[in-house]
Amino acid sequence: MANLLALADGKFHLLVEWGILVLEFFGTVVLLVTAIVSMYKWLRRRPDVRTTISQGILLALAFKMGGEVLRTVIATETRELVSIFAIILLRGLVAAMIYWEITKEAKIEAMYNGGKLPERRHKHAEEPEKEAETVTET
Repeated sequence: MANLLALADGKFHLLVEWGILVLEFFGTVVLLVTAIVSMYKWLRRRPDVRTTISQGILLALAFKMGGEVLRTVIATETRELVSIFAIILLRGLVAAMIYWEITKEAKIEAMYNGGKLPERRHKHAEEPEKEAETVTET
C-alpha cells in the first residue's frame, strides 16, 4: 500500500511539474507574440499599441501566476512557500497596475470616440495638405 502511495505521489508531482512548465511556456509565448504584434503596430503608427502590449502582458502574467499557484501544490518547505507567495504578490501588483492602465486608456478612447474630446491624432501623424484655394472672379 505504501508503495502504491509513493508511486501515486511521484506521478502527481510529475503532472504538476509538467503543468507548471506548460503554463509558463504559454505565458512566454503570449508575451513574445504580443511583443512582435506591438512592434508591428508601433511601426505602422497605430494608436492602440499601448493597449495591445498591456493586454498581452496581462494575459502572460495570468499564465505565469497560474504556474506559481501550481508550484504551491508541491512546495514542501516554508521558505519555498514564502518565496512563491512573494512572486505571486509582485505579479499580482504588476497585473493590477497594467489593468488600471488598460481601463484608463479605454476611457480616454471612449471619450475621443464619443465626441467629448477633439479627434485624437497620433503625434507622428501627418497633417493633411490643404488644397490650394482658387479665387474665381464673378
